[in-house]
Amino acid sequence: MHQFLIYSSLSIAILALFFALYAGARVGKMINASKDLDWTAVANLTGDIASTKKTIQTLNNRINGMHSPKLADQELMLQLLQNKQKPVQSGNVINSVGKWV
Repeated sequence: MHQFLIYSSLSIAILALFFALYAGARVGKMINASKDLDWTAVANLTGDIASTKKTIQTLNNRINGMHSPKLADQELMLQLLQNKQKPVQSGNVINSVGKWV
């Protein structure tokens, strides 16, 4: 039983060593790849990511039906403008305060 514990802990330690070496190699690759990166390139990448994120978010909202296309908004605005231009008829009408107009 003791030999099983010794061999299993040895194999786990060797496996952990390989994982650590693999992680170190990946970090080294990332450092080498980003060595020539300057701040303007980082700013450009950040802007590109933000615009892509906004585009994806708008598309998802349209797919989910949360936001209708802008044409419907424009039609609504035109209807509001047309309703505003019509003269208001005063008569036996109660406004929102409860007074006769």
